[in-house]
Amino acid sequence: MLTLAAQMLRHRKGGFAATFVALAAGVAVLMACALLVESAWHYRGQAQRYAKAVAVVADRDLTVSTELFGETERTTVTLPERGGVPASLADRLAAVPGVERAVGDRSLAVTATSAPEVPVTGHGWASAALAPYRTVEGGPPRSDGEIAVDARLLTGTGLGPGDSTEVITGGASRTYRISGVVEAGDAGTPGTGTPDAGTSDAGGSGASGGAVLFFTDAHAARLDPHRERFDAVGVLAAPDADRAALLAGVREAAGAAGATAYTGDDRGLAEQPEARTARDFVLQAGGAFGGYAAVIIAFAVAGTVGLSVRHRRRDLALLRAVAATPGQVRRMILGETGLLALLAAVAGVPLGLLATGWIRDELVTRGFAPGSFTVRGGLLSGAAVTVAMAAVALTSAWIAARRTTRIRPTEALGEAAVEPGPGSRARAVTGLVFLAGAVSLIGLTGATDGQTALGAAVGMLYTFVLAVALLAPWINRAAARLLGPVLQAVWGTSGHLAAANLRANARGTVAVLTALVLSVGLGGSVWFLQDNLRRQTVVQSRDGTLAQHALVSGTGLPESATEEARRIPGVTAATGVRRTSVVVPGDLETRAVVAQGIDPLGADRTLDLRVRSGSLTGLAKDTVAVSTATADAAGWEVGGTARLWLGDGTPVTLKVVALYERGFGFGDVTLHTGTLTGHTVTGLDDRILVRTGPDADAGTLEALDGLAARYPAASVVGTDTLTGELAQDLAVSGWLNKLLITVLAGYALLAAANTLIMAALARTRELSLLRLVGVTRGQVKRMVHAEQAGLLGVALAIGGTIAAVTLTSVVNAVTGQRVPYVPAAGWLGIVGGTVALALIATMLPVGRLLRTPPVQGIGIRE
Repeated sequence: MLTLAAQMLRHRKGGFAATFVALAAGVAVLMACALLVESAWHYRGQAQRYAKAVAVVADRDLTVSTELFGETERTTVTLPERGGVPASLADRLAAVPGVERAVGDRSLAVTATSAPEVPVTGHGWASAALAPYRTVEGGPPRSDGEIAVDARLLTGTGLGPGDSTEVITGGASRTYRISGVVEAGDAGTPGTGTPDAGTSDAGGSGASGGAVLFFTDAHAARLDPHRERFDAVGVLAAPDADRAALLAGVREAAGAAGATAYTGDDRGLAEQPEARTARDFVLQAGGAFGGYAAVIIAFAVAGTVGLSVRHRRRDLALLRAVAATPGQVRRMILGETGLLALLAAVAGVPLGLLATGWIRDELVTRGFAPGSFTVRGGLLSGAAVTVAMAAVALTSAWIAARRTTRIRPTEALGEAAVEPGPGSRARAVTGLVFLAGAVSLIGLTGATDGQTALGAAVGMLYTFVLAVALLAPWINRAAARLLGPVLQAVWGTSGHLAAANLRANARGTVAVLTALVLSVGLGGSVWFLQDNLRRQTVVQSRDGTLAQHALVSGTGLPESATEEARRIPGVTAATGVRRTSVVVPGDLETRAVVAQGIDPLGADRTLDLRVRSGSLTGLAKDTVAVSTATADAAGWEVGGTARLWLGDGTPVTLKVVALYERGFGFGDVTLHTGTLTGHTVTGLDDRILVRTGPDADAGTLEALDGLAARYPAASVVGTDTLTGELAQDLAVSGWLNKLLITVLAGYALLAAANTLIMAALARTRELSLLRLVGVTRGQVKRMVHAEQAGLLGVALAIGGTIAAVTLTSVVNAVTGQRVPYVPAAGWLGIVGGTVALALIATMLPVGRLLRTPPVQGIGIRE
């Protein structure tokens, strides 16, 4: 039967080409998703700064246990502010048998004025022993006024040992003498010993392309806002150490201090905490996108394969009539589909590899992943995707062929000429169950918020589409009856024929209706959701900022700068703002949310968070204000207590003094700046909001400019600029979601067009018969137009309704807005694109069929 299957592929090129396109495109999409997940699974960052350490002890994660339905669930969150470890831990680790040295490392946020575009971190010289760097000129720093610098910071500057340069750290610019120049060397074997006295490190960004500079250890400690803690402790093993016993001792000491011992490739996660964030992000994005894509592709492939088999009922019936057994026919169909699946894998897997490489580059360029993230693997992903796609295609082919192969040979030819009924009672009942489930998810979406509401909305969307797919035959028949008078009134006799065709072919258009509804529903809901979130964030930020000016600096501003701004004549209020993230518990998950620290003095004149209850006047070091959405999710209320974790993992219990609505524009948690002191990487404010009064004049602005000139890289800007920058940042973050939706909706449209072309090409004998009985070419074209108008009208109505319900529910749950924002151009693009593609996919093949003489066409096989 395989030989016969191969011959059938040769003689049924049209239908098989459509199936091949659906399979190959599906393989490419799923391959990209699977390879992203596989690459993220292997990704651990790169251990450059800690390449010589056998283990790195650090605190980079927070694990929270919660009780859910009687089960203990553990959630691990990457700390937004790089938690530290006690400085005393270095001595305890040094005492572990087999440890030669335990070196504490401090990572300081610095900017080298000689190369401001190069990311750089500062360290104490002792940490040079942890990395494979060598001194190429000069020597190590020996006083507070000296530094050893990475060669990359001096390229093109003409500076060298003995010269002076400025370094910005802690919001101040200091002049240092360059004592030596270091550069990367051979990493050697981790843990086999220590580098010579001249080696050093590439610094905090190592794997992501950053550079370093070294202070003396004492000076680095004084510059560090967390003097009593190290960022990490690197462990160097003695040459004759028992590695297993050493690591066991290190893990025990780390666990007693509440830290984690990173070994092997995991050392990259200690050096690059952003690597874990990127890893989790790509895993979640690739997995979620792959899951959604798999559902859509399963719909599309099942519809395309099923329709291809249905269009060959006469061939299959003839085989049954000439004594082919049901098993032989099924094996032939499965053989055809299996061969197509293999050919699709040969074409789709390389396309998926190319797409993954492009996505990886975009993720790095847009800041979603560090430069060390690479595409790895491929063999496992390719095999898994090929097997999965083949399984879907073969299952669809078997289901589609089952009815034809089960009838008696004497009934086969007659059965092939009659369109089957709409479907079984089980199908109808199942569709109604899914419809009821989708309706119930509307209530769940409205009763939740945040990611929970978004997940419920996406589930609601797919449940609605699945219900439509199951109920499509009855929907098509009902729509044809309702639209019959309208079609006849507009297109006359052609409209009457179109309505009859829609009723008779109600089951044959199931795949088309499902694909069109899915593309419209998906594009009209999830795409516009991103627009609503961005618009809400920008609007809240703009409306809630009462200050006219902002003092901003990329290197941070000390609290004293806020006091100086308040003393300027014409300034009525100044508020220092420190952006960070905190970890909050929830009913279903523990998550990191955006937060801000502010000096509440005069904040009511620079910020309007739209407080719903309580007051910001009570904001102090032991209190907190939270957004209404976060308060609802965590079960907090004014006057109660809120237990959360600061960005470095420090647990705090604070009294809730206010609930506010503008969480999108200003973060879900607002703290007193004093609460954050010692718990952020820089310990500095990001900006100072300044409000001027009616008596302000040019002298006030000159004084503000003069204040900015006293701080490195600082400037005075209008607060409308901050909103513009926020909009740009949101556009970058929304890029990935819109890319995913474009691919998903595009694939659904491709499947619809594919199916429409197949259906049109299968109507050769039908259209020829109509022309032989006197129907003109113009009437045939008008009939097809009427059919498409009816089908598209039903699909757009159902898809638009699903999109409206989904979008309204999730926007109301997440932002509190009852009426979502829907750009007219966006809707016109979705509807217009769907209509244009459907018409082109139908009229082009029908036009080709109409050029075939009807006498010749009536003899062409079905």
